[in-house]
Amino acid sequence: MRLATWNVNSVRTRLPRIIDVLNRHDIDVLAMQETKCSEDQFPRDAFTDAGYEVAVSGTNQWNGVAIASRVGLTDVHTLPHQPGFSKELTAEQAIEPRSIAATCGGIIVMSLYIPNGREISNIHFTYKLRFLDAVRNYAATAVDNDPELRLALVGDWNIAPHDTDVWDPQFFVGHTQVTPRERNALTALEDEGFTDVTHNSGYTYWDYTAGRFGRNQGMRIDVQWASPALAENAGEVSVYKDERAAKGSSDHAPLIVDYDGV
Repeated sequence: MRLATWNVNSVRTRLPRIIDVLNRHDIDVLAMQETKCSEDQFPRDAFTDAGYEVAVSGTNQWNGVAIASRVGLTDVHTLPHQPGFSKELTAEQAIEPRSIAATCGGIIVMSLYIPNGREISNIHFTYKLRFLDAVRNYAATAVDNDPELRLALVGDWNIAPHDTDVWDPQFFVGHTQVTPRERNALTALEDEGFTDVTHNSGYTYWDYTAGRFGRNQGMRIDVQWASPALAENAGEVSVYKDERAAKGSSDHAPLIVDYDGV
């Protein structure tokens, strides 16, 4: 199976490019983040015409996740016990569309858009850590219940796992995405037996500002984490930087893994 994850930064804006990537790179399953539309606004027909079923979670122009699959799409669900968020601690904590999962060709694929965290002192950072803890609990429970489960947790994690995953570690000192607390949340996934099968992919994100892409000043924040039973099938890993180089592109590039024998 060829599984891709891509923060598309608006599915409607990038639709022709997304369909082109699906066809040109022969992708079986695509997990998308930042679709930025409600479920009613999602362009399902374009994916159907291309031979893909879709599962979507979206409410408005913010966040949003989806999965497109040409190898089956069943048992659709979202992250259990996903925390909500509100700027006001006393207000209702709304559940944002940041997770969607489905069984695709024998693999459970969960598309995740982890909260950015904004600033270390911001309550959004606490929200991010709570969200990551919910992901860990989901992963641990799933594998405990079935050690042979093939589960892929993929998406925009908004965390650079190591200093080598950012263009200049000193530039990010005091900012989110590189703090020990965020990275420890990823270590907790490793402790549950999950493997970052894309650890050698190189950068997957380049900010639009300051000519970051042209200078290759990027970050590796898009990751595919595989359960023990799936990690052993992980093969070639590719980041298609040409998609980021094109005019009108997302600020992320597609990250693709070939899972052999699946």
